[in-house]
Amino acid sequence: MHELTLAESLIDLAEDEIRKLSGAKVRTVRLEIGALAAVEPDAMRFCFDVVARGTSLEGVALDIVTVAGRGRCLACGHEIEVLERPALCPDCGGFRVEVTSGAGMRLKELEVE
Repeated sequence: MHELTLAESLIDLAEDEIRKLSGAKVRTVRLEIGALAAVEPDAMRFCFDVVARGTSLEGVALDIVTVAGRGRCLACGHEIEVLERPALCPDCGGFRVEVTSGAGMRLKELEVE
């Protein structure tokens, strides 16, 4: 379950940001997860709760925003929605589709009091 490792990194990153905010009280951690990122949101929530125990983020809500997969066909330049990889361009039938969004994960914001 790689979500556990991702949750540990997320906690470390969020705690670094909290230190920059002079220890502000965090209410919500907002996380963007791409639809193509191979991260299961429910597993991420569970792991976040487990890893947050005993930290300044214990009991903090994790809000996950899903980012749709998008790509550009390298053969015809068509912009498409990408639901899975490899993607097939519906315009020209090409398989050379470069994913432009929805493949990553990022800490979007910390909601603080």
